[in-house]
Amino acid sequence: MNLPDLLPVVLVVDDEARSREAMRRTLDEEFRILEAPHAEDARAQMERHDVDVILCDQRMPGLSGVDFLKEARQRWPESVRIIVSGYTDSEDIITGLNEAGIHQYVLKPWVPDALLATVRAAVETRTLQRSLQRLDVDMRTATPVLRQRRSEALAKARAVFDFDRIERAPGSPLDGICAMAERMARYDLPVLVLGESGTGKELLARAIHYASPRAAAPFVMENCAAIADTLLESELFGHKRGAFTGAYDDHPGLFQRAHGGTIFLDEIGDTSPAFQVKLLRVLQEGEVRPVGSATPVPVDVRVVAATHRDLEAEVRAGRFREDLYYRVAGVTLCMPALRERVADIPPIARRLLHDVGLELGRQGLSFADDATPVLMGYPWPGNIRELRNEIRRAAALSDGEVVPARHFSLKVLHGQAGVSTAAGKGHGGNGVALPASGTLAQRLEAVEAMLLREVMLRLRWNKTHAARELGLSRVGLRAKLLRYGLEDKS
Repeated sequence: MNLPDLLPVVLVVDDEARSREAMRRTLDEEFRILEAPHAEDARAQMERHDVDVILCDQRMPGLSGVDFLKEARQRWPESVRIIVSGYTDSEDIITGLNEAGIHQYVLKPWVPDALLATVRAAVETRTLQRSLQRLDVDMRTATPVLRQRRSEALAKARAVFDFDRIERAPGSPLDGICAMAERMARYDLPVLVLGESGTGKELLARAIHYASPRAAAPFVMENCAAIADTLLESELFGHKRGAFTGAYDDHPGLFQRAHGGTIFLDEIGDTSPAFQVKLLRVLQEGEVRPVGSATPVPVDVRVVAATHRDLEAEVRAGRFREDLYYRVAGVTLCMPALRERVADIPPIARRLLHDVGLELGRQGLSFADDATPVLMGYPWPGNIRELRNEIRRAAALSDGEVVPARHFSLKVLHGQAGVSTAAGKGHGGNGVALPASGTLAQRLEAVEAMLLREVMLRLRWNKTHAARELGLSRVGLRAKLLRYGLEDKS
């Protein structure tokens, strides 16, 4: 075995030979590079090699990058998937982030150092997955030393996923939700988490698991809307060898893997009535029947379900079974949208920028003074997921350590997604953008932040002129700027 055989394997899928060659030159000192010009060739490479990371272009003839990565998620779930595209607002990519289990997307034109850092992080993720799998096997015959390591790992996980680590401002609406979730976590009740996509439902589910008596057992998750019913049944309940074409080995489902722990069923409201019957049977009887098996397997799991739909309305409309609803809704928690907790945006944005800096290999990134009010003035229909994508894009476009507002997309700069516009015209002919929902205080706060931003940018941060125009004292103006995350520029 020579040295290249020991390197992590990266598969580059791109129909442009020049792009593949550029990626090879960037990565081949640290990784073993495989190439494929299209999805069909990529499948053949995946069947022959144990691939750690798939680096896939979005726009290719035949199967698109996202569609190929959806397939790869099903056939080779342990490979870390990265999409490359020059189209940041593509609906295919935004949808694929969940459905294809995409770890990261890289914006064209990519920067060599940033690409290298992204692939390094992906390989570290794959290494961690393998380590956790080995640890799970080791613990089946645990020695005192291994039990100690398990205890230390559990303590670290509990610290990482503690309710206090869910980013929010003092007095956030999340305070009450987290307090309720933490109190109910100790009891073995099913939990239903409601909220729009991207509001942090998975993070809350993990916090519930690690605050519960089941914390030492596995936490597993599945997005029920991402795959078809037949595949979902196999994924959750397992299958026997020969149950269908391609079932070459017995496959334990996620319910079996989560035995003793917690299973998170995301977007349960998108399941079909036929599948709901099968899921109800599992929850009622505490056992699963793998596809192709006549023998049920007992399972002991706690179910945390989530959906962006109003399940009570779905029950009334006949699209969701009432008996299943009461099975999963032992405790119901509602995650508010980001536009309903504007004050939470600055701490969340700072945390996301820190994480993005680590991904890009550029630690120490910070926002310019004009950036935070812009972020607070946009209603974020995609919630935290959209905020993360916007920050990643702005950071990639910034040359230095400070990320200015001008690198945000036009829709964010104008605050124009999912908003209503007042009748009066503001500077430059634009109306004042108001969040589409939220309390009166939250809406007024968002408007105040937008007005302050507009005046300060127009007057080039002259506080004396701004205070006079707004009818404030200079001290009062400074207090408001600090409140909305603007540092004193004087």
